Amino acid sequence: MNTKTIVKKAFLKSLPVMAAYVILGMGFGILMDDKGYAPVWSIACSVLIFAGSMQYVTVDLLVTAVSPVHAAVMTLMVNARHLFYGISMIGKYKNMGKLKPYLIFGLTDETYSLLCDDRDYPSERKKAELYCFLVTLFDHSYWVLGTVLGAVIGTVMEFNSEGIDFSMTALFVTVFVEQWLTSKEQRSSLTGIGAAVICLVIFGESNFLIPTMLLITLLLSLSYRKRGGLDE
Repeated sequence: MNTKTIVKKAFLKSLPVMAAYVILGMGFGILMDDKGYAPVWSIACSVLIFAGSMQYVTVDLLVTAVSPVHAAVMTLMVNARHLFYGISMIGKYKNMGKLKPYLIFGLTDETYSLLCDDRDYPSERKKAELYCFLVTLFDHSYWVLGTVLGAVIGTVMEFNSEGIDFSMTALFVTVFVEQWLTSKEQRSSLTGIGAAVICLVIFGESNFLIPTMLLITLLLSLSYRKRGGLDE
C-alpha cells in the first residue's frame, strides 16, 4: 500500500464525518457570531480547542463570568469520556512516534469511531501512523472549514440560533447507533449504558455525569487489563 493509496483510504473513510462536522462547525461559527465574536475567534477555537460539544459549551463560558475552576470542572464533565477512549487506544498509539501528540489532541468521538474499525487499517507501523494521522487531520479540517463558513455566514445573514446546540447531542446518538450496528463486540457499549443508568439512579440528573465517566473508566480499565491489553 503506497502513500497515495493511504491518503485515498483515509479521505474516503472520513467522508461520513465531513457531512456532520461541516454542519456542526457552521453551527459553532454562527453561535460565536451571535454572541458578538469576530470570525478569527471562532476559527482559533476550532483550530486550538477542537472539542466538539465542549466548544458549544465554551460559547456560554466566554460570555458569562465564570472562574477557571468552574471552567475546568465543566470541561472534565463534558469530555471525561475521552479517558476511556484513550485507554482503548493505547495499543494503537503506543508506537506512533512524533505524531502521537496530535493524534491524542484530535481524538474526537467520530475520529475514535473511525479508527476503531480495523478493516482499512494498514498492517505496517509507519503506514498505520500515516493513516491515523490523515483520518484525524481530515476530520479536524472539516470542523475548521465548517466554522469558517458559519462565522462568515453569521456576519452577513441574520440567524435564529435557538436549538443549534442540540446538534451535538443528535450526532452522539447517531455515532453510538452506527457503532452498535457495525461492531461485533458490544461490551463497551453495554458497560457505558449500564454505568449511566446506575449513576443516574444514585446521583440524580444533575450530578451523574462525572461518576458515570469514572465508573466506565474503572470498568473498562479492569476489562482491558483482564484481557492482557496493558501487558502487550
